[in-house]
Amino acid sequence: MPEIAEVRTVAKTLNKRIVGRKIIGLDMPYSKIIDGDIDEFKRQVIDKEFTSIDNYGKWLFLILGDVTILSHLRMEGKYFIKPSDDALTKHEHIIFHLDDGSDLRYHDTRKFGRMRLCNTEEIYRTEEISKLGIEPDHKSLNKEYVYENIKNKNIPIKTLLLDQTIINGLGNIYVDEVLFASNVHPETLGKMLTIEDADNIVKSAKRIITKATELGGTTIRSYTSSLGVYGNYQNELMVHTKDKESCKICGSVIEKTRVGGRGTYFCPKCQVKK
Repeated sequence: MPEIAEVRTVAKTLNKRIVGRKIIGLDMPYSKIIDGDIDEFKRQVIDKEFTSIDNYGKWLFLILGDVTILSHLRMEGKYFIKPSDDALTKHEHIIFHLDDGSDLRYHDTRKFGRMRLCNTEEIYRTEEISKLGIEPDHKSLNKEYVYENIKNKNIPIKTLLLDQTIINGLGNIYVDEVLFASNVHPETLGKMLTIEDADNIVKSAKRIITKATELGGTTIRSYTSSLGVYGNYQNELMVHTKDKESCKICGSVIEKTRVGGRGTYFCPKCQVKK
C-alpha cells in the first residue's frame, strides 16, 4: 500500500509531467472509483487544466484551478502516463485524455481506490481531510500531542498509529519501522506507554519519513511504483518483511504476527511488550 512517502513521490512526479496540461476527454471503464455524480464529475473536469499536484498524508490532490480531485490510492492504486493511442490494460479504470496526446490513467487491480471532487478552497474542510492527524515529519508533531492521544486507549499502539487521526500518512510498512526504532512492541496498549515512548515514536517517525521521502519511498511486493519512478527505502528496512532474518541490532530472529488484522514484523528482544 502506498504510504506518505510514496504518495509524495507520485505528487512530485505528476507535478513535473502533467501540470499545465488540459483534460480534453474522460473515459471511465469502471466508474465506481468515482464518489458522487459521474456526469457532474465529467462536467467539472473536462476542459480544466492541472495547476498543481499536492498531497496530505496518503491523499493526493489533483488541483484543477477552482476544483480539486481528491484521490486515495488505497491498496494497489497507481497512475500511469501513456500515449492516448496505447491500448487500455485490464485494470485501467479512469482515463484522463490530455491535450498533448497523452493520457493520465488510474490503474487499480483491486478497485479499492477512490476519487471525488471538492472546491479547492475547501480541501482541508472536507470530511476526508479534516479528520486526519498531523503528518509524521511535520514540525508541530510532538510527544505531548501523541501521548495525549494514546494515554487512555485500550488499543494496541500499532492499531492506533494506523488509524490516521493521530499521525497522518503512516501505513503498515512505516508503523513497523517506527515502532522498531522506538523499541515499542506493536501489541503494547496505548495506555501502557509513557511520554518517553511517545517522544521516541515522534523522533523515529520524523527521521524515518524524512529519509523515506528523500529516497522516493519503498518499492516492495505490496507496492510497486509507477510513472517510471521507484523508491529505494526498501534497502533501509529493519523489520518489515524481514521475518526469520536476524535483527541488525541484537541478532534475535525477527518475528511476524498479526495486529488488527495486519501483518506485523518486530524484534522480540528489542521490542518488549509492556
